[in-house]
Amino acid sequence: MISHSLRLVVVDDHTLFRRGLISLLEGMPEFQVVGQANDGEEALKVIESTRPDIVLLDVNMPQMDGIATVRALRSNHQTVKILMLTISKNDQDLLGAIRAGADGYLIKSTEPDDLRKSLLRLADGQGVLSPEITAPLMRALAHPDTNDHQPFLSDRELEVLNCLAEGQTTQQIAACLFISENTVKTHIRHILEKMESSNRTEAVSKAIQLKLIQKNQ
Repeated sequence: MISHSLRLVVVDDHTLFRRGLISLLEGMPEFQVVGQANDGEEALKVIESTRPDIVLLDVNMPQMDGIATVRALRSNHQTVKILMLTISKNDQDLLGAIRAGADGYLIKSTEPDDLRKSLLRLADGQGVLSPEITAPLMRALAHPDTNDHQPFLSDRELEVLNCLAEGQTTQQIAACLFISENTVKTHIRHILEKMESSNRTEAVSKAIQLKLIQKNQ
């Protein structure tokens, strides 16, 4: 049984969704929202200062995404419960979050009462998972050899990696993929984090070794 209001931090880069979620949670007597953040980097500071019981964390965010944030929290030996709350049903995001140390993974379309029950289960030490992603998780776990030692890169990140392997600059990649240079820089930052690489050349080299991309002749 929970003898006190659970302290929550909400992390999501979509302001409208974040504010709506906070309003919803504040209407539930079991919870107290003690902080909020727009991205992972800001979240780490908020979590450090507020010491919540549970963090609700989006997967896809600028600056530092949700999976990198989970890794950072776990590397600091944070015992806080982490619930991914996202629109992504992508196998890579799901497995990446769980392997990084997330305690639960829910889709944003979850009904309010189901969210409330999930948060209470998390606080009680149980894991939670949206029914919609049970099948993708089972499929991914059924093929461990293809997933165990490979970083989880999105299709767009693989496109950027291929461009890097061709020696393209940030400006050239932006023009080739019809995205902004800032978006390219964000993708590269995520690639370096996921590949555990200190620079672009190292990331490309690792990607070739893992056969994520083809070596250019």
